[in-house]
Amino acid sequence: MNGIPVVRVVAAALAALHWAPAVMAAGDAADRAELSVPGLRCVIGGNGAWEAHREGYNGIFLMESGGGGDTPFVPAYAGWNLEHYFDGRPGQEDRKIFFEPRNAPMTFRRVDAATVELHQPETPYWGVESWSRFTLREPHFVDFEFRCTPHKPVQGGFLGCFWASYINAPEDKSIYLLREGATLDAPQWAQFCTMAHNRDSTILPEGDAPEMVFPESGTTLYNSISPLRRGPPLFYGRRGGSVLIFLFEPSAHIRFSHSPSGGGRTAAGDDTNPAWDFQYLIPGAEQGKEYGFRARLVCKPWKDRADVVAEARAFLAGLEPPRK
Repeated sequence: MNGIPVVRVVAAALAALHWAPAVMAAGDAADRAELSVPGLRCVIGGNGAWEAHREGYNGIFLMESGGGGDTPFVPAYAGWNLEHYFDGRPGQEDRKIFFEPRNAPMTFRRVDAATVELHQPETPYWGVESWSRFTLREPHFVDFEFRCTPHKPVQGGFLGCFWASYINAPEDKSIYLLREGATLDAPQWAQFCTMAHNRDSTILPEGDAPEMVFPESGTTLYNSISPLRRGPPLFYGRRGGSVLIFLFEPSAHIRFSHSPSGGGRTAAGDDTNPAWDFQYLIPGAEQGKEYGFRARLVCKPWKDRADVVAEARAFLAGLEPPRK
């Protein structure tokens, strides 16, 4: 999809750094939908509030597998939440800019019984327009397609997009990934659990290039780089008897991030909820061109690591040419 020019869509009501209302009113069903297939039920929506879910978080509000009433995501927040844009300029202290995708207006569209799409017009500061499409598939898959167009010049030669998944009190805060040099045929697993928020938080792909240069402007998850490098773009984490498997198409520039406390305090107040995050880097991003990637989230009972590899093989085998 890289390099496809698209027509610039401007949110006429937005002037730079002047915000229109970002969210629907609490309880407005036009901002979200419940989707279900045998074995999986989700509520997916934009930046609006819903029941315990706070406004200012988008993506997967709730996910239940196998008929259970428990969701792996912190109820007040979300999973697969589009959180940040960044490039080579200094970090932003203004939280409405730092968390611009969570604050800028976003519209919701139900495509069909199993698919919804979030569209965010050009954002005021970063100037990024995006489309996030979620499709439920039997028995336990959420397939994801992201497209974006930077409508303003990027700085530093790259654009970064960052997603957060806030995990609800897992017994093990770690994510597990295939380390540098590993393959699906010869897996070598690494455990990744950071000691503190913003400490060695991001894992780069093996051979990642070009090197992204961040100005000295404070430490964030995306610019605090771990010495660990990943192999194939997948990771998993466990919660109770379930596993969440994050799978990405091979051509995407995907980085993994982790925080032991990004999801705030647990409901019991005796621990913190981790964030299992990822980033999409676009080296050489050009104004007015469209970029994107495809991914899959698997939510199912934990079996073993061979099952994780099998899910990765099935995802790769089923990838179709990008949607035009």
